[in-house]
Amino acid sequence: MTQIETVEQPWPALPFIGWKDTCATLHMWTQIVGKIRLAQEPMVNQWWQVPLYVTTSGLTTSPMPYGSRSFQIDFDFCRHVLAITTSDPQRREFALAPYPVAEFYERTMSALRELGIDVAIWTMPVEVTDAIPFDQDREHASYDANAARRFWRALVQADRLMKQFRSGFTGKVSPVHFFWGSFDLAVTRFSGRTAPPHPGGMPNLGDWVAREAYSHEVSSCGFWPGNGGFGKAAFYAYAYPAPPGFADAPLRPPQASFDQNLGEFILDYDAVRLSQDSDAMVLDFFQSTYEAAANASRWDRAALERM
Repeated sequence: MTQIETVEQPWPALPFIGWKDTCATLHMWTQIVGKIRLAQEPMVNQWWQVPLYVTTSGLTTSPMPYGSRSFQIDFDFCRHVLAITTSDPQRREFALAPYPVAEFYERTMSALRELGIDVAIWTMPVEVTDAIPFDQDREHASYDANAARRFWRALVQADRLMKQFRSGFTGKVSPVHFFWGSFDLAVTRFSGRTAPPHPGGMPNLGDWVAREAYSHEVSSCGFWPGNGGFGKAAFYAYAYPAPPGFADAPLRPPQASFDQNLGEFILDYDAVRLSQDSDAMVLDFFQSTYEAAANASRWDRAALERM
């Protein structure tokens, strides 16, 4: 069994090359849990009812309704277990370890049935290429406990800074939430104006899903743990629709840049981690990329921002 690291770094190293297999497996595990939440929760604008949330030990669904009861599913990256609790109260949990997605799927569904919860989900992963149905996936079977813990600790830092950034906006703004489809933490500000229909085109995801997510103009920022197309952990920011001149707008800090392939602003996580003032660097990135979107699209900033 892997020995758990005892020295905690506020901004842990998270080299993608060293944990990409665990990342891919966790991506599928979180999709299974996320789809359970999708099956149980009433629809909310922009799909805000489906993400997971960062906790003091991992990720959670928060309470989900089931008849007159509620239940919650938690990834605990400190104890390395998946825990399911109900309002009865009852509890089931099992260890997170290197086993295939198909086995995780069966363990999760079996634990729910033991608790008297019958949930059916579509077993095809979304927003990933070469998808394998969960109940057939024996290819993704990695779990490095130390890497999972570092991933969670990076999320803790990103989550608290996104919440701080979120507080400066009085217009419509999303919660800080972890989208299991794209496997990233994000927060989104809205101008209040409708947007042109999103073109969609995401793997195994109906275009109507993307159109609901991007029904209104947005400026969004977030954190990828390495899977977002940049090749390593990074903070990102984008606008939809991207206004003319967006990519050429003044940007802070100097370590940030616009990635033409992704169509997004990027700030390398390692630059943040090694900075003497990591918090200031990230918040500056969020603010300057928001200003790039809001100024170019002529948002009513005086009405939308907390002065």
